[in-house]
Amino acid sequence: MKKKKPLLSRRKTAPAKPAKDFPAVFAALKKILTPYEKRLSVVRYKPEFYYLETVLPCYKGKPLHFGAIRLGKNYVSYYLMPVYMSPDLQKRISPELRKRMQGKSCFNFTEIDPVLFHELIALTRAGFAGFCALKYI
Repeated sequence: MKKKKPLLSRRKTAPAKPAKDFPAVFAALKKILTPYEKRLSVVRYKPEFYYLETVLPCYKGKPLHFGAIRLGKNYVSYYLMPVYMSPDLQKRISPELRKRMQGKSCFNFTEIDPVLFHELIALTRAGFAGFCALKYI
Protein backbone atom coordinates (compact mmCIF):
# COMPACT_ATOMS: atom_id res chain seq x y z
CA MET A 1 0.00 0.00 0.00
CA LYS A 2 1.32 3.44 -0.98
CA LYS A 3 1.73 6.08 1.62
CA LYS A 4 0.01 9.36 0.87
CA LYS A 5 2.08 12.49 0.87
CA PRO A 6 1.26 14.97 3.57
CA LEU A 7 -1.54 17.33 2.60
CA LEU A 8 0.71 20.39 2.59
CA SER A 9 3.02 18.98 -0.05
CA ARG A 10 0.10 18.11 -2.38
CA ARG A 11 -1.30 21.64 -2.50
CA LYS A 12 -0.51 23.71 -5.50
CA THR A 13 0.46 27.23 -4.63
CA ALA A 14 -1.22 29.96 -6.61
CA PRO A 15 1.10 32.41 -8.30
CA ALA A 16 1.34 35.71 -6.51
CA LYS A 17 -0.85 38.45 -7.96
CA PRO A 18 1.13 41.28 -9.51
CA ALA A 19 1.01 44.45 -7.47
CA LYS A 20 -1.38 47.04 -8.84
CA ASP A 21 0.17 50.30 -9.95
CA PHE A 22 -2.35 52.57 -8.29
CA PRO A 23 -0.08 55.66 -8.40
CA ALA A 24 -0.03 55.37 -12.22
CA VAL A 25 -3.84 55.09 -12.28
CA PHE A 26 -4.06 58.13 -9.98
CA ALA A 27 -1.72 60.12 -12.27
CA ALA A 28 -3.71 59.17 -15.39
CA LEU A 29 -7.00 60.24 -13.75
CA LYS A 30 -5.42 63.46 -12.46
CA LYS A 31 -4.53 64.39 -16.05
CA ILE A 32 -8.27 64.44 -16.78
CA LEU A 33 -8.95 67.08 -14.09
CA THR A 34 -5.76 69.14 -14.45
CA PRO A 35 -7.01 71.33 -17.37
CA TYR A 36 -9.79 72.66 -15.11
CA GLU A 37 -7.44 73.98 -12.41
CA LYS A 38 -7.34 77.38 -14.14
CA ARG A 39 -11.04 78.03 -13.50
CA LEU A 40 -11.54 75.96 -10.35
CA SER A 41 -9.84 75.91 -6.97
CA VAL A 42 -7.46 73.12 -5.95
CA VAL A 43 -8.54 72.50 -2.38
CA ARG A 44 -6.27 69.62 -1.61
CA TYR A 45 -3.45 67.93 -3.45
CA LYS A 46 -1.56 65.12 -1.80
CA PRO A 47 -0.07 62.00 -3.37
CA GLU A 48 -3.24 60.11 -2.43
CA PHE A 49 -5.93 62.80 -2.82
CA TYR A 50 -6.73 65.56 -5.31
CA TYR A 51 -9.81 67.78 -5.00
CA LEU A 52 -11.28 70.60 -7.14
CA GLU A 53 -14.18 72.88 -6.29
CA THR A 54 -15.73 76.06 -7.65
CA VAL A 55 -14.18 79.40 -6.74
CA LEU A 56 -17.55 81.11 -6.32
CA PRO A 57 -19.95 80.24 -3.50
CA CYS A 58 -22.74 78.30 -5.21
CA TYR A 59 -24.56 76.19 -2.66
CA LYS A 60 -25.66 77.68 0.66
CA GLY A 61 -22.92 80.27 0.39
CA LYS A 62 -20.15 77.69 -0.07
CA PRO A 63 -18.13 76.52 -3.06
CA LEU A 64 -19.38 73.43 -4.86
CA HIS A 65 -17.39 70.23 -5.27
CA PHE A 66 -16.52 69.55 -8.93
CA GLY A 67 -14.23 66.53 -8.97
CA ALA A 68 -11.73 64.54 -6.98
CA ILE A 69 -9.44 61.54 -7.13
CA ARG A 70 -8.65 59.35 -4.16
CA LEU A 71 -6.05 56.60 -4.02
CA GLY A 72 -7.45 53.85 -1.82
CA LYS A 73 -6.24 50.45 -0.67
CA ASN A 74 -8.18 48.43 -3.26
CA TYR A 75 -8.79 50.93 -6.07
CA VAL A 76 -8.49 54.53 -7.24
CA SER A 77 -11.73 56.53 -7.14
CA TYR A 78 -12.70 59.30 -9.55
CA TYR A 79 -15.47 61.57 -8.26
CA LEU A 80 -17.40 63.84 -10.64
CA MET A 81 -20.17 65.89 -9.02
CA PRO A 82 -21.79 67.07 -12.29
CA VAL A 83 -22.80 63.44 -12.96
CA TYR A 84 -24.67 63.43 -9.65
CA MET A 85 -26.44 66.69 -10.50
CA SER A 86 -27.32 66.03 -14.15
CA PRO A 87 -29.66 63.25 -15.32
CA ASP A 88 -28.53 64.01 -18.90
CA LEU A 89 -24.94 63.14 -18.00
CA GLN A 90 -26.07 59.98 -16.23
CA LYS A 91 -27.77 58.81 -19.43
CA ARG A 92 -24.49 59.24 -21.35
CA ILE A 93 -22.60 56.75 -19.18
CA SER A 94 -21.83 53.55 -21.07
CA PRO A 95 -22.65 50.15 -19.51
CA GLU A 96 -18.90 49.43 -19.21
CA LEU A 97 -18.28 52.63 -17.24
CA ARG A 98 -21.46 52.12 -15.22
CA LYS A 99 -19.97 48.83 -13.97
CA ARG A 100 -17.20 50.90 -12.37
CA MET A 101 -19.70 53.23 -10.74
CA GLN A 102 -20.24 53.24 -7.01
CA GLY A 103 -22.97 55.52 -5.78
CA LYS A 104 -24.07 58.38 -8.03
CA SER A 105 -20.82 60.15 -8.84
CA CYS A 106 -17.91 57.80 -8.09
CA PHE A 107 -16.02 55.54 -10.49
CA ASN A 108 -13.49 52.99 -9.19
CA PHE A 109 -10.47 51.74 -11.14
CA THR A 110 -7.72 49.22 -10.45
CA GLU A 111 -5.85 49.78 -13.71
CA ILE A 112 -5.58 52.26 -16.55
CA ASP A 113 -8.34 51.74 -19.11
CA PRO A 114 -7.84 54.10 -22.08
CA VAL A 115 -11.36 53.59 -23.46
CA LEU A 116 -13.10 54.33 -20.15
CA PHE A 117 -10.71 57.18 -19.35
CA HIS A 118 -11.55 58.73 -22.72
CA GLU A 119 -15.23 58.51 -21.79
CA LEU A 120 -14.45 60.18 -18.44
CA ILE A 121 -12.72 62.99 -20.34
CA ALA A 122 -15.92 63.59 -22.32
CA LEU A 123 -18.12 63.40 -19.19
CA THR A 124 -15.83 65.80 -17.33
CA ARG A 125 -15.85 68.25 -20.24
CA ALA A 126 -19.67 68.10 -20.45
CA GLY A 127 -19.94 68.49 -16.66
CA PHE A 128 -17.69 71.54 -16.72
CA ALA A 129 -19.79 73.05 -19.53
CA GLY A 130 -22.90 72.38 -17.45
CA PHE A 131 -21.38 74.12 -14.41
CA CYS A 132 -20.51 77.08 -16.64
CA ALA A 133 -24.06 77.20 -18.00
CA LEU A 134 -25.44 77.25 -14.45
CA LYS A 135 -23.02 80.13 -13.63
CA TYR A 136 -21.21 78.05 -10.99
CA ILE A 137 -17.94 78.84 -12.73
